[in-house]
Amino acid sequence: MAQLVVALDVNERKVLDDLVAKISGHASWVKVGLEATSSFGLSLVSELKQKGFNVFADMKLHDIPNTVEWAARVVTRSGADLLNVHCMGGRAMCEAAVKGAREEAEKMGRDVPFVLGVTVLTSMGPEDLGSIGMRGTPRDTVIRLATLGKEAGLSGIVSSAQEIKVVREYFPRDFCILTPGIRPAGGDMNDQKRIATPKEAVMAGADFLVVGRTITKSEDPAATCDMILDEMREGERELSR
Repeated sequence: MAQLVVALDVNERKVLDDLVAKISGHASWVKVGLEATSSFGLSLVSELKQKGFNVFADMKLHDIPNTVEWAARVVTRSGADLLNVHCMGGRAMCEAAVKGAREEAEKMGRDVPFVLGVTVLTSMGPEDLGSIGMRGTPRDTVIRLATLGKEAGLSGIVSSAQEIKVVREYFPRDFCILTPGIRPAGGDMNDQKRIATPKEAVMAGADFLVVGRTITKSEDPAATCDMILDEMREGERELSR
């Protein structure tokens, strides 16, 4: 079954601790990105691991290969189960991230974390790609970058739900897809442009669904987690028919 990942994109310690306490036992995966790690440090990953969560360190690494390799080693050392890089950094950079994560995990005697490649941010539409000189549609760009990531040895990609089906046509089922921009039916888009409901994303073939403000701004985060998981299970049931 696809996994729900709760995005802990907060910068106040009390807010973070309250959220973690409320979703414990309801969500097994959490995401910490630049906002949380800039506020609390990368040691937050190990703290969350000790509380029983699987952790996605959403660092979106993008630099020269040597720097990215060592950053991937540090993130792996923190205990992260999943980390990511920008595919736009190129094949050599993606290969360096995979190498760093694998070698550090082997040295520690732990499972190698998933290393996924960010293709096109869900906040970007065709006009945004054009403004930075990218040709073609978001779908074309996603396939191009996913192919690069696959050849570099990445475990999968980060992609909006709108591109999942076409990605599945090109790549085997063991090539993971993590999908942000998930909103329950009727939810606000906020700053995302290419979004989907949990059910739609699961039926399209996503492996990980990232949900942030819908849960973190909810009056009852635990109940909202359960509602989203129910939607995901409904999608799984329809797939199995």
